[in-house]
Amino acid sequence: MLDGERRFDGLPARPGVGYKPQHFSDLMADPGPVEWIEVHAENYMGDGGRPHAQLRALSETFALSIHGVGLSIGGETPLDRDHLARLKTLCDWTQPASFSEHLAWSTHGSEYLNDLLPLPYTDATLTRVASHIMQVQDVLGRQMLLENPSSYLAFAESTLSETEFLAGLVEKTGCGLLLDVNNVFISATNLGLSAQQYIDAYPTAHVGEIHVGGHDEDLDDSGAPLLIDSHGKAVVDPVWALLDYALAQTGPKPVLVEWDNNIPDWPTLRAQAERAATALVK
Repeated sequence: MLDGERRFDGLPARPGVGYKPQHFSDLMADPGPVEWIEVHAENYMGDGGRPHAQLRALSETFALSIHGVGLSIGGETPLDRDHLARLKTLCDWTQPASFSEHLAWSTHGSEYLNDLLPLPYTDATLTRVASHIMQVQDVLGRQMLLENPSSYLAFAESTLSETEFLAGLVEKTGCGLLLDVNNVFISATNLGLSAQQYIDAYPTAHVGEIHVGGHDEDLDDSGAPLLIDSHGKAVVDPVWALLDYALAQTGPKPVLVEWDNNIPDWPTLRAQAERAATALVK
């Protein structure tokens, strides 16, 4: 598949997992229902070495999704052209079935912030983010999927709902969407909204990929529930139920299990993928 030979035309509507090097041997020997893997782009922007060798081997069996975390699509400053060039190099040699990024910002001037930060949903922000998305798609020569964020607060200046904002970006740019169900559950809980009503309003016709993952539970200063998007635990039952609700509207889609911290052993992660496989055949 790599270096120009396209083996997969798109991600299969089956379970995938976020790839971690400690799972390489187990994943190759006993993948269970897993048919595709996701890797974070920034971990593979170096020259060769074991990461690239493993990715080449995995690509012979699994479809590949490249997920960016550093473009700062929502930032006020222009996109980093050097970062975008490295991303193009990576996509050119891996030829992934899917590329995605976050609706967030993570840069200020020359400083990189190790977080994915929210942005207000206004017409001005919509225009800026749409311009960034079109730049990315033009440089990469491919459609990108945009992921809905986890929210911990709402901006008073917002004039659009998140789903209206996402729909506007699709209309302006032709991008696709990555529906992160765990993020929906987190945002709805933190902001006192209905997760199901969010899904009802979401532009589901443009969903190319779905994510589920684990989160941590805390309390805010007033004692209300506060959920943190940690990706360090198993998916909880209410998120699995929300996945069922989303799939009832989207139909079968590629479903990724994210587990980026406190990495479990392979049988534990494979069991989560098996749960996703069950959701896909209901």
